[in-house]
Amino acid sequence: MKRAAFETELAKLRAENQRLRRSVQELSVLNDVAVAISSARSLDTIIELIVNRCVKHFGVEQAAVMLLEQADKSPSFHTVVRKADQSSVRLPYRLDAQLTGWMLQHREPLLVNDLNSDQRFTTARTPDCPIRSLLAVPLFLKGQMLGLIGLFNKRDVEGFSKDDQRLLSILATESAQVIENARLAREERELQRIQEELRMASEIQKNLLPQGPPAVPGYDVYGVNVPARAVGGDYFDFLLLPEGKLAMCVGDVSGKGMPAALLMANLQATLRSQILLGLPVHQCVGNANFLLYHDT
Repeated sequence: MKRAAFETELAKLRAENQRLRRSVQELSVLNDVAVAISSARSLDTIIELIVNRCVKHFGVEQAAVMLLEQADKSPSFHTVVRKADQSSVRLPYRLDAQLTGWMLQHREPLLVNDLNSDQRFTTARTPDCPIRSLLAVPLFLKGQMLGLIGLFNKRDVEGFSKDDQRLLSILATESAQVIENARLAREERELQRIQEELRMASEIQKNLLPQGPPAVPGYDVYGVNVPARAVGGDYFDFLLLPEGKLAMCVGDVSGKGMPAALLMANLQATLRSQILLGLPVHQCVGNANFLLYHDT
Protein backbone atom coordinates (compact mmCIF):
# COMPACT_ATOMS: atom_id res chain seq x y z
CA MET A 1 0.00 0.00 0.00
CA LYS A 2 2.82 2.38 0.90
CA ARG A 3 4.58 1.66 -2.38
CA ALA A 4 1.41 2.22 -4.37
CA ALA A 5 0.79 5.50 -2.54
CA PHE A 6 4.39 6.52 -3.14
CA GLU A 7 4.14 5.80 -6.86
CA THR A 8 0.86 7.71 -7.07
CA GLU A 9 2.40 10.71 -5.36
CA LEU A 10 5.47 10.46 -7.59
CA ALA A 11 3.29 10.42 -10.69
CA LYS A 12 1.49 13.54 -9.45
CA LEU A 13 4.81 15.28 -8.85
CA ARG A 14 6.06 14.34 -12.31
CA ALA A 15 2.85 15.61 -13.89
CA GLU A 16 3.10 18.85 -11.94
CA ASN A 17 6.75 19.20 -12.87
CA GLN A 18 5.87 18.69 -16.54
CA ARG A 19 3.09 21.28 -16.26
CA LEU A 20 5.47 23.78 -14.68
CA ARG A 21 8.08 23.14 -17.37
CA ARG A 22 5.46 23.71 -20.05
CA SER A 23 4.32 26.91 -18.36
CA VAL A 24 7.89 28.22 -18.16
CA GLN A 25 8.42 27.37 -21.83
CA GLU A 26 5.19 29.14 -22.80
CA LEU A 27 6.16 32.23 -20.81
CA SER A 28 9.54 32.18 -22.52
CA VAL A 29 7.90 32.07 -25.94
CA LEU A 30 5.48 34.90 -25.09
CA ASN A 31 8.28 37.00 -23.64
CA ASP A 32 10.48 36.37 -26.67
CA VAL A 33 7.73 37.51 -29.03
CA ALA A 34 6.75 40.49 -26.85
CA VAL A 35 10.35 41.77 -26.62
CA ALA A 36 10.88 41.30 -30.36
CA ILE A 37 7.74 43.12 -31.53
CA SER A 38 7.91 45.88 -28.90
CA SER A 39 11.13 47.18 -30.45
CA ALA A 40 9.78 47.09 -34.01
CA ARG A 41 7.83 49.91 -35.64
CA SER A 42 6.80 48.93 -39.16
CA LEU A 43 3.89 46.56 -39.75
CA ASP A 44 5.86 44.27 -42.06
CA THR A 45 8.72 43.97 -39.54
CA ILE A 46 6.36 43.15 -36.66
CA ILE A 47 4.53 40.45 -38.61
CA GLU A 48 7.76 38.95 -39.92
CA LEU A 49 9.03 38.67 -36.34
CA ILE A 50 5.80 36.95 -35.29
CA VAL A 51 5.91 34.32 -38.03
CA ASN A 52 9.62 33.68 -37.53
CA ARG A 53 9.05 33.05 -33.81
CA CYS A 54 6.08 30.80 -34.60
CA VAL A 55 8.12 28.65 -36.99
CA LYS A 56 10.86 28.33 -34.37
CA HIS A 57 8.86 27.78 -31.18
CA PHE A 58 5.99 25.65 -32.51
CA GLY A 59 8.22 23.48 -34.69
CA VAL A 60 6.26 23.94 -37.92
CA GLU A 61 7.23 24.03 -41.56
CA GLN A 62 5.29 27.19 -42.31
CA ALA A 63 3.56 30.09 -40.58
CA ALA A 64 1.48 32.91 -41.99
CA VAL A 65 -0.27 36.06 -40.84
CA MET A 66 -3.30 37.10 -42.88
CA LEU A 67 -4.93 40.45 -42.24
CA LEU A 68 -8.54 41.25 -43.03
CA GLU A 69 -9.22 43.95 -45.61
CA GLN A 70 -12.52 45.77 -45.24
CA ALA A 71 -12.13 48.43 -47.89
CA ASP A 72 -15.29 47.20 -49.60
CA LYS A 73 -18.51 45.52 -48.55
CA SER A 74 -17.05 42.03 -49.07
CA PRO A 75 -14.36 41.45 -46.43
CA SER A 76 -11.38 39.46 -47.65
CA PHE A 77 -8.01 38.39 -46.33
CA HIS A 78 -4.63 39.17 -47.75
CA THR A 79 -1.46 37.39 -46.65
CA VAL A 80 1.03 39.89 -45.29
CA VAL A 81 3.91 37.55 -44.44
CA ARG A 82 4.37 33.83 -44.93
CA LYS A 83 7.48 32.11 -43.61
CA ALA A 84 8.49 28.63 -44.72
CA ASP A 85 11.54 26.52 -43.93
CA GLN A 86 11.12 24.68 -47.23
CA SER A 87 10.55 26.65 -50.43
CA SER A 88 8.44 23.76 -51.78
CA VAL A 89 5.80 24.22 -49.08
CA ARG A 90 2.99 26.42 -50.37
CA LEU A 91 -0.58 26.83 -49.18
CA PRO A 92 -2.84 25.78 -52.09
CA TYR A 93 -5.26 28.44 -53.26
CA ARG A 94 -8.39 26.38 -52.49
CA LEU A 95 -7.22 25.61 -48.96
CA ASP A 96 -6.21 29.24 -48.45
CA ALA A 97 -9.68 30.41 -49.49
CA GLN A 98 -11.50 27.76 -47.45
CA LEU A 99 -9.43 28.45 -44.36
CA THR A 100 -10.11 32.18 -44.42
CA GLY A 101 -13.77 31.57 -45.23
CA TRP A 102 -14.10 29.18 -42.28
CA MET A 103 -12.49 31.76 -40.00
CA LEU A 104 -14.81 34.52 -41.13
CA GLN A 105 -17.82 32.32 -40.47
CA HIS A 106 -16.86 30.65 -37.17
CA ARG A 107 -14.42 33.20 -35.66
CA GLU A 108 -12.75 30.62 -33.42
CA PRO A 109 -9.52 28.53 -33.34
CA LEU A 110 -9.17 25.70 -35.84
CA LEU A 111 -7.02 22.60 -35.21
CA VAL A 112 -6.61 19.90 -37.87
CA ASN A 113 -4.03 17.13 -37.53
CA ASP A 114 -5.13 15.05 -40.51
CA LEU A 115 -6.24 17.24 -43.38
CA ASN A 116 -6.88 14.29 -45.68
CA SER A 117 -9.64 12.95 -43.43
CA ASP A 118 -11.15 16.27 -42.32
CA GLN A 119 -14.61 16.65 -43.84
CA ARG A 120 -14.55 20.46 -43.57
CA PHE A 121 -11.89 20.76 -46.29
CA THR A 122 -12.82 18.03 -48.77
CA THR A 123 -12.82 20.36 -51.79
CA ALA A 124 -9.39 21.75 -50.85
CA ARG A 125 -7.67 18.37 -50.89
CA THR A 126 -5.57 17.58 -53.93
CA PRO A 127 -3.11 14.73 -54.55
CA ASP A 128 -0.17 17.15 -54.49
CA CYS A 129 -1.33 19.17 -51.45
CA PRO A 130 1.71 19.57 -49.16
CA ILE A 131 -0.32 20.50 -46.06
CA ARG A 132 -0.85 17.66 -43.58
CA SER A 133 -1.88 19.56 -40.44
CA LEU A 134 -2.79 23.10 -39.52
CA LEU A 135 -3.57 25.30 -36.55
CA ALA A 136 -5.19 28.72 -37.04
CA VAL A 137 -6.45 31.26 -34.52
CA PRO A 138 -8.21 34.58 -35.17
CA LEU A 139 -6.75 37.98 -34.32
CA PHE A 140 -9.31 39.91 -32.31
CA LEU A 141 -9.23 43.47 -30.99
CA LYS A 142 -12.19 44.95 -29.10
CA GLY A 143 -14.49 42.34 -30.58
CA GLN A 144 -13.42 43.04 -34.16
CA MET A 145 -11.61 40.41 -36.21
CA LEU A 146 -8.38 41.75 -37.70
CA GLY A 147 -7.10 38.57 -39.33
CA LEU A 148 -5.56 35.24 -38.36
CA ILE A 149 -2.31 33.48 -37.53
CA GLY A 150 -1.89 30.11 -39.24
CA LEU A 151 0.63 27.32 -38.59
CA PHE A 152 1.11 24.44 -41.02
CA ASN A 153 2.71 20.98 -40.81
CA LYS A 154 3.76 20.31 -37.23
CA ARG A 155 7.02 18.33 -37.29
CA ASP A 156 6.09 16.38 -34.16
CA VAL A 157 4.42 13.12 -35.21
CA GLU A 158 1.71 13.68 -32.61
CA GLY A 159 0.65 16.86 -34.38
CA PHE A 160 -0.76 20.02 -32.86
CA SER A 161 -2.06 19.86 -29.29
CA LYS A 162 -4.59 21.82 -27.28
CA ASP A 163 -1.64 23.40 -25.50
CA ASP A 164 -0.37 24.65 -28.88
CA GLN A 165 -3.83 26.08 -29.59
CA ARG A 166 -3.98 27.80 -26.20
CA LEU A 167 -0.47 29.26 -26.55
CA LEU A 168 -1.11 30.51 -30.10
CA SER A 169 -4.39 32.07 -28.95
CA ILE A 170 -2.55 33.96 -26.19
CA LEU A 171 0.07 35.04 -28.70
CA ALA A 172 -2.63 36.26 -31.07
CA THR A 173 -4.30 38.25 -28.29
CA GLU A 174 -1.02 39.97 -27.37
CA SER A 175 -0.09 40.61 -31.00
CA ALA A 176 -3.44 42.03 -32.17
CA GLN A 177 -3.03 45.44 -30.52
CA VAL A 178 0.57 45.82 -31.71
CA ILE A 179 -0.39 44.86 -35.26
CA GLU A 180 -3.33 47.26 -35.30
CA ASN A 181 -1.19 50.12 -33.92
CA ALA A 182 1.41 49.50 -36.61
CA ARG A 183 -1.27 49.34 -39.30
CA LEU A 184 -2.82 52.61 -38.15
CA ALA A 185 0.63 54.22 -38.08
CA ARG A 186 1.26 53.06 -41.66
CA GLU A 187 -2.12 54.42 -42.78
CA GLU A 188 -1.31 57.75 -41.12
CA ARG A 189 2.04 57.94 -42.91
CA GLU A 190 0.33 57.15 -46.20
CA LEU A 191 -2.26 59.86 -45.55
CA GLN A 192 0.49 62.37 -44.78
CA ARG A 193 2.26 61.44 -48.01
CA ILE A 194 -0.94 61.94 -50.02
CA GLN A 195 -1.59 65.27 -48.30
CA GLU A 196 1.93 66.45 -49.13
CA GLU A 197 1.52 65.40 -52.76
CA LEU A 198 -1.79 67.29 -52.92
CA ARG A 199 -0.16 70.36 -51.39
CA MET A 200 2.59 70.26 -54.03
CA ALA A 201 0.01 69.71 -56.78
CA SER A 202 -1.95 72.71 -55.50
CA GLU A 203 1.16 74.89 -55.63
CA ILE A 204 1.97 73.72 -59.15
CA GLN A 205 -1.58 74.46 -60.32
CA LYS A 206 -1.50 77.94 -58.79
CA ASN A 207 1.74 78.63 -60.66
CA LEU A 208 0.14 77.52 -63.93
CA LEU A 209 -2.54 80.20 -63.59
CA PRO A 210 -1.82 83.90 -64.18
CA GLN A 211 0.10 85.45 -61.29
CA GLY A 212 -1.52 88.83 -61.82
CA PRO A 213 -3.94 90.69 -64.09
CA PRO A 214 -2.69 92.20 -67.35
CA ALA A 215 -2.52 95.95 -67.76
CA VAL A 216 -5.03 96.95 -70.43
CA PRO A 217 -5.68 100.69 -70.92
CA GLY A 218 -9.31 101.55 -70.21
CA TYR A 219 -10.14 98.16 -68.66
CA ASP A 220 -9.98 96.58 -65.24
CA VAL A 221 -9.17 92.88 -65.67
CA TYR A 222 -9.06 90.45 -62.79
CA GLY A 223 -9.20 86.70 -62.33
CA VAL A 224 -9.11 84.33 -59.35
CA ASN A 225 -9.45 80.56 -58.91
CA VAL A 226 -10.66 79.00 -55.63
CA PRO A 227 -10.93 75.21 -56.09
CA ALA A 228 -13.41 73.22 -54.00
CA ARG A 229 -10.59 70.81 -53.13
CA ALA A 230 -6.81 71.11 -53.02
CA VAL A 231 -6.79 71.06 -56.82
CA GLY A 232 -9.55 71.27 -59.42
CA GLY A 233 -10.49 71.72 -63.05
CA ASP A 234 -11.38 75.44 -63.11
CA TYR A 235 -9.25 77.34 -65.62
CA PHE A 236 -8.68 80.93 -66.71
CA ASP A 237 -5.81 82.56 -68.57
CA PHE A 238 -4.57 85.86 -70.02
CA LEU A 239 -2.23 86.09 -72.97
CA LEU A 240 -0.81 89.34 -74.34
CA LEU A 241 -0.56 89.13 -78.12
CA PRO A 242 1.22 91.28 -80.72
CA GLU A 243 -0.33 94.63 -81.60
CA GLY A 244 -1.57 95.05 -78.01
CA LYS A 245 -4.24 92.39 -78.27
CA LEU A 246 -5.31 90.37 -75.23
CA ALA A 247 -6.50 86.77 -75.34
CA MET A 248 -8.67 85.61 -72.44
CA CYS A 249 -9.67 82.01 -71.74
CA VAL A 250 -12.17 80.61 -69.25
CA GLY A 251 -12.90 76.90 -68.82
CA ASP A 252 -14.29 74.36 -66.41
CA VAL A 253 -13.23 70.72 -66.66
CA SER A 254 -15.94 68.26 -65.63
CA GLY A 255 -15.28 66.64 -62.27
CA LYS A 256 -13.12 67.62 -59.33
CA GLY A 257 -9.82 66.79 -57.74
CA MET A 258 -6.68 65.42 -59.34
CA PRO A 259 -8.20 64.01 -62.59
CA ALA A 260 -9.76 67.40 -63.40
CA ALA A 261 -6.53 69.21 -62.47
CA LEU A 262 -4.46 67.03 -64.82
CA LEU A 263 -6.85 67.67 -67.71
CA MET A 264 -6.86 71.39 -66.91
CA ALA A 265 -3.03 71.50 -67.19
CA ASN A 266 -3.22 69.73 -70.55
CA LEU A 267 -5.91 72.16 -71.70
CA GLN A 268 -3.79 75.17 -70.74
CA ALA A 269 -0.72 73.94 -72.63
CA THR A 270 -2.80 73.05 -75.70
CA LEU A 271 -4.65 76.37 -75.88
CA ARG A 272 -1.52 78.42 -75.35
CA SER A 273 0.29 76.62 -78.13
CA GLN A 274 -2.59 77.33 -80.52
CA ILE A 275 -3.13 80.96 -79.49
CA LEU A 276 0.55 81.85 -79.85
CA LEU A 277 0.42 80.66 -83.47
CA GLY A 278 -1.77 83.68 -84.22
CA LEU A 279 -4.69 81.63 -85.51
CA PRO A 280 -8.31 82.86 -85.42
CA VAL A 281 -10.27 82.04 -82.28
CA HIS A 282 -12.49 79.44 -83.89
CA GLN A 283 -9.47 77.64 -85.34
CA CYS A 284 -7.62 77.72 -81.99
CA VAL A 285 -10.59 76.16 -80.23
CA GLY A 286 -11.12 73.59 -82.99
CA ASN A 287 -7.47 72.50 -82.97
CA ALA A 288 -7.42 72.32 -79.17
CA ASN A 289 -10.59 70.22 -79.17
CA PHE A 290 -9.08 67.84 -81.74
CA LEU A 291 -5.84 67.43 -79.79
CA LEU A 292 -7.54 66.96 -76.42
CA TYR A 293 -9.98 64.44 -77.85
CA HIS A 294 -7.16 62.26 -79.21
CA ASP A 295 -4.80 62.66 -76.24
CA THR A 296 -7.18 62.09 -73.32
